[in-house]
Amino acid sequence: MGQVLMRFPGGRQRALTLSYDDGVEQDVKLIDIMKKYGLKGTFNLNSGAYATEGTVYPAGHIHRRMTKKQVGELYLSSGMEVAVHGLTHPFLQELPPVLCVQEVLKDRENLEEQFGCIVRGMAYPFGTYSDEVVRILGDCGIAYSRTVQSTHNFDIPRDWLRMPATCHHNDPELMALAKRFLEPTYSSMPQLFYLWGHSYEFEERDNWNVIEEFAKFLGGREDIWYATNIEIYDYVEAWRSLLFSADGKRVFNPTAFEIFYNNMGQEASIKPGETKLI
Repeated sequence: MGQVLMRFPGGRQRALTLSYDDGVEQDVKLIDIMKKYGLKGTFNLNSGAYATEGTVYPAGHIHRRMTKKQVGELYLSSGMEVAVHGLTHPFLQELPPVLCVQEVLKDRENLEEQFGCIVRGMAYPFGTYSDEVVRILGDCGIAYSRTVQSTHNFDIPRDWLRMPATCHHNDPELMALAKRFLEPTYSSMPQLFYLWGHSYEFEERDNWNVIEEFAKFLGGREDIWYATNIEIYDYVEAWRSLLFSADGKRVFNPTAFEIFYNNMGQEASIKPGETKLI
């Protein structure tokens, strides 16, 4: 067996995902831009901090949370993932463990009830956490949780509960990273561009052009898989679940996914339940 490398669905080497927090009104415009260019991502919500129905914000107020009704209307049919962000957006590592559990589980429970799905993703409120918080997340059924660490690379995450991003959208290196992401000789390894932020920041800085330029540059390409955070997680973990024979000549796919891979320059895939020679 030679070097066998994961490929994303369709045999693609590259994937792109976005992650945005707080459930604010500016997400409406962001989702419009994402859909325009075929991007997908995850919106991390505080179900205990929705605005009350009928809320009218004063002129100039930037951080405008949506009501429960607005949240449902926006995300339910958007094709985006919704994920936990803490019930009330607390500093989780400062809470007694039982209250940390409540913040995570109640937010998850509320979102599952509202959207009729199983919620397994999360982003840390304020980007802060501790080893104890990480342990609690695993016990609460959270599969991954995004930090605010920027790596400036496109590596596939290994520690899903301490998941970094490639960069924030206000990173001065954003477009340089986007261009490097497309370089055919950058690496033969699978590449993931993970972008995060808050959509209200575009209004705050009057720089909606930043995300528009980024989306236009990387959107609508056949060689990139556009996915939500949980879709990335599920596919990568399916790849990591493949079972290889001792001599490396056979592989079995025990998952429900068709898994694509590159074996010494040859593109191939293995269907769910299939055993094949490689």
